[in-house]
Amino acid sequence: MSYTLEQIADHKTTASCWVIIRNKVYDVTGFLFDHPGGAQVILRYGGRDATAAYEPVHPSDALDKNLPPEAHLGNLSDSAVQELKEAKQNVTKTREELRVEEARNNKPPLSRMINVQDIEDVAKSILPYKAYAYYASAADDEITHIENARGFGRFFFHPRVMRPVSGCNTSTTMLGYKSSIPVYISGAALARLGHPEGEANLTRGAYKTGIIQMISTNASLSYGQIAAARGSPDQPIFFQIYKHKNDETAAKRIREVESLGYKAIFLTVDALIPANRELDHRSPHYLEDFENQGRSAKRTEDAEEGDVDILGTAGGLIINNDVDMTWERTIPWIRSVTKLPIVIKGIQCVADAVLACEAGVEGIVISNHGGRQLEYALPPIEVLYKIRKERPDVFDKTEVYIDGAIRRGTDVLKALCLGATAVGLGRAFLYAQSAYGEAGVVKMVRILQREIRFGMESLGVRTVKQLVPEMVERVDWQPVSAKL
Repeated sequence: MSYTLEQIADHKTTASCWVIIRNKVYDVTGFLFDHPGGAQVILRYGGRDATAAYEPVHPSDALDKNLPPEAHLGNLSDSAVQELKEAKQNVTKTREELRVEEARNNKPPLSRMINVQDIEDVAKSILPYKAYAYYASAADDEITHIENARGFGRFFFHPRVMRPVSGCNTSTTMLGYKSSIPVYISGAALARLGHPEGEANLTRGAYKTGIIQMISTNASLSYGQIAAARGSPDQPIFFQIYKHKNDETAAKRIREVESLGYKAIFLTVDALIPANRELDHRSPHYLEDFENQGRSAKRTEDAEEGDVDILGTAGGLIINNDVDMTWERTIPWIRSVTKLPIVIKGIQCVADAVLACEAGVEGIVISNHGGRQLEYALPPIEVLYKIRKERPDVFDKTEVYIDGAIRRGTDVLKALCLGATAVGLGRAFLYAQSAYGEAGVVKMVRILQREIRFGMESLGVRTVKQLVPEMVERVDWQPVSAKL
C-alpha cells in the first residue's frame, strides 16, 4: 500500500504511532515502550518523517530486527514523496546548521595536522553540538577523564643509548593478527553522528594502514555493512559486545558477527548502566538556547523533575545490558556460543585481572570507559603499573591492552614498556573520521606511527618486544607544562 502524509499524520499517539523513514511507513506502536531510549523519543516524530533523526544513530537493518513484518506498512505515495522533498527544500536552516556549515567550509587542510590533538580540535569545531556532546561527554565532573591523560605524565623514560636502531619495526600482533603499529581502533558507538559514512571510514582507514578495528555493538552501520567495507576478506575486525540481558538475543548477535567474519569478542563489563554524562544530558538545552539567542524562549516554570532526560544519547544504548554477569556463568556461556577468542574490556583493578586469567580469557583491556562511567576510577596506566608490580604473571597468561586518553606515541610506548600488547583509541578515531573522513583515519595512524618510531629509536630499541619495564619509572610529580 501507499500512504499520503495526511493519512500518516493521524497516527501520533501511544494508541497508534506511525513514522516515515526513507519514504517508507512503519507502525511502531508495539515497539514504543520497548525502545531503549523511551517512548517519547519516538512519539516526538509520530505521524511524520523521522528519517533525519533516525539514520545517524541506527544501522540499516535495525527496523528489520526490531519490527515484525506486519509493522512494515508500505510506501509513501508519489505525491507524498514530492511533498516531503519540497518541504525539505523550503526549510530554513537553523543557527546550529549554519554554524556547522561555516565551520566545515573553513576547516584547515588535512596536511596541516601535525598531531592527534590538532585533529581533535578541528573535529570539535565542525561537529554538530549533539555529536560533540555525545563524543566528548564524561562522567560527573569529568575528573576521571582528565586524570586518564594526566596519568601518563607520571611516567618517565630511561632511554638506552649506543644501541643499533636502524630498521626499526613498529609492528606487533593482537590475538595472532598483525598490526602495523601497537594501536587499534577501540569500539565506539554512533560514528555516523560525525560523518555520513561512519564506521566504514574507520574500516577502510584501518585496511589502508594495516591496523585492527574493533566494532561497537552500537555502531550506526550494520555489522554486515562494516564487514563489507573491508579492503579484503582477510582484514581482521573485532567485535565489542554489550551483552544483552536476554541470552537468546545476545547469542544471536554473537553468531551473526562470527558468520560475517569477525575474529574476536571483546565483552564490555564496565558500562552496565547509563552513566551521569552531563554534557550529553544538557545538549538539548544548549541547542534550544542557541537557537533562541536574541529572542525570548518559552519557559515552563513548573516542569516536573521527570521531564529531564537523564539518558541522553548514550544512556538509551545500554539500557538493555545484562547487569548480572559473573565470571562463573558468563564466560562459559560465551564459550558455548562461539569459538572466537574472548577479551574482557573494562578491567579496573588487579584482582579482576587475576580473575580474568583464571577464567581463561585470551585478553583483557584495562579501561574505565574513557572516564565516561564511574568517577574516580583509577587511570588505566596506573592500573597497568599496579598489575606489573603486584601480579606480573598476568602478562604471561593473557594479552593485556589499555585504552583511555592516549594522545602521543610516547603514551603508547609507556604502556608497552609496562607490558601492554597494544593500546586502543576510540574518541580520537571518531574525531578523525568526523573531520576528514577516511583520509583523517589514515592521517591519524601515520602521525602515531611516526611518533612511535621516533620514540622507539630514541629508547634504543628496534622492535616492540624490546620495550621492557626497566625503561620507565613512575614519579610522584608531573611536569608543569603538561598539556591536557
